[in-house]
Amino acid sequence: MKRPVVISAAVILLGVAVWLLFFRGGTKKYEFRFDQVTEGDITMSVTATGTINAVITVEVGTQVSGIILKLYADFNSVVKEGQVIAQIDPTFLQQSVNDASASLERSQAQFADASRTLERTKSLFEKNLESQANYDASLTQFESAHAALKQAEATLKRARINLAYATIYAPIDGVVIDRKVNVGQTVAASFSSPTLYTIANDLRRMQVQATVDESDIGRISIGQEAGFTVDAYPDEQFTGIVSQIRLAPVSIQNVVNYTVVIDVDNDRLKLMPGMTANVKILVGSVKSVKRVSNLALRFQPPGELVDSAKVRETRGQAVGGEEGRPPERMEGRGDQGMTDRRERIRAIRDSIQASHGGRLSDDELRQEVRKVLGRLPSGGDTPPVADQSRTVRREPETRFGVQSRFPEYQKSAYVPARQVSRGRIWILNSSGKLEPVYVRTGLTDGRFTEISTDDLTAGDQVVLGATANSDEAATQTVNPLAPTGQRPMGGGRR
Repeated sequence: MKRPVVISAAVILLGVAVWLLFFRGGTKKYEFRFDQVTEGDITMSVTATGTINAVITVEVGTQVSGIILKLYADFNSVVKEGQVIAQIDPTFLQQSVNDASASLERSQAQFADASRTLERTKSLFEKNLESQANYDASLTQFESAHAALKQAEATLKRARINLAYATIYAPIDGVVIDRKVNVGQTVAASFSSPTLYTIANDLRRMQVQATVDESDIGRISIGQEAGFTVDAYPDEQFTGIVSQIRLAPVSIQNVVNYTVVIDVDNDRLKLMPGMTANVKILVGSVKSVKRVSNLALRFQPPGELVDSAKVRETRGQAVGGEEGRPPERMEGRGDQGMTDRRERIRAIRDSIQASHGGRLSDDELRQEVRKVLGRLPSGGDTPPVADQSRTVRREPETRFGVQSRFPEYQKSAYVPARQVSRGRIWILNSSGKLEPVYVRTGLTDGRFTEISTDDLTAGDQVVLGATANSDEAATQTVNPLAPTGQRPMGGGRR
């Protein structure tokens, strides 16, 4: 009797396991999260932090040591070039001038005496009344006295120059932004020049020295627009133009950064030196394009939700078109090819105009577009390759206080069209299954991504995610229908 009971129990347990494994799992329901395809603008930017500084800042020091006798300028004083701003006690320097003057008088007397002795010895030597040795000694004494006279004159001149250095003048027009000394303080200029004042040249012209990570520096080009905010005015947006990308690397916690200089107009005098700026540099923008949420491009559904037939059909269309070529490559073959080409030219035109700050005329813009299209392979959509790093010859001009007489190195310009890639979006069909839509992706702002496809229009619903009825998080799993080893085609920027 025991054996039939054991067999019956085993059969029952096996049936329960089969039901739990196959039949109960088949009743799992999913709740989908949807979003719409929208039409709008996308701007791609690089974020960085920087410090606001005056274009030209001069630290005023002293070349002589002494006690600060008087200060004629204080914090925030507006000074003009050549005005007296400080005075060092000249007592010891004046004594040095007096000593040098007395030494000069002594040297003059010695020179006069040596000159008279030489004349007398020469007269006697010409009459054969003096020896050659005595004449040579008189000549040597005269030359030594003449050299000592020159040395005394130079010493007096140096003492007078040091006395003049006791009066400190403003080297440039500007505003005193820092004062380092007080009256009565002793400054010593033995090894290095001590700083008395820091003067900013013109606070109506400022610059932001932003620190850009090496992973983003390739997207920065001279002439790009930049916007930034400061903590003092959190609700106000300031703008500037990228004017310089410095080649010197700056390592911060083992991360390589580069300094990008942004010129800013400060006509309202709101910005102050030393403020921290939160910078966004505009590197590319498109207007009135179809876009989807980045979550839609990253979504990977579980296998039981996928319409396998549609997957095989769309995969065949994505892998090969007419004569085994991808559909995107068949430009010029019908209306779709012309549409793709127009969209590509428009993206290139917008990116070039954005990289030049919108200052190109129509003729200049057409010439730049022709140059870029001339570098594209025939019939392809390979992104254009920017010009190689180059040097630009410029006329001598004063910039950052430096009168440049040499050509300036500039890195290669960034072309946003390089962002073109491919992605996959999932939509819910009439049978309740998910089918993929392959799209061409463009610029992304971190939230939305530009897409190009004829299968979707503004207002269409796309799937962002799915949640099982057991409240498990659904779905960022790899599609089991994809071939082994094949990388999923979803995703945003790559």
